[in-house]
Amino acid sequence: MENLLREATHPYAPLAAPHGMSGVLFTLVGVLVVALLIAAFAWGRRIRSREPGPPHPESQPRLPGGEPVGDSMESREPEELPRTDHRRKPHELQGNGIDSRRRG
Repeated sequence: MENLLREATHPYAPLAAPHGMSGVLFTLVGVLVVALLIAAFAWGRRIRSREPGPPHPESQPRLPGGEPVGDSMESREPEELPRTDHRRKPHELQGNGIDSRRRG
């Protein structure tokens, strides 16, 4: 009768694993995780060893010889806009100095 009363008040008690079994289970899971990490590391090293190495300094691009590098200053003539109530859109403007570079 006491056994039935105990099972009625603690219905999940018989489903729990024995005390020693949980330690073995955690150890097995831990060993499995470590083995997977070591295998992933070894696989990654093998893949990386197949990739080409970094480029040599001789194969790097060089700066151009006589052309200016960086900022350049140029003077442009301003384009006068007529004063109207109509708002001008970008496609209605004249090139903004780009045409002068294309001509040369």
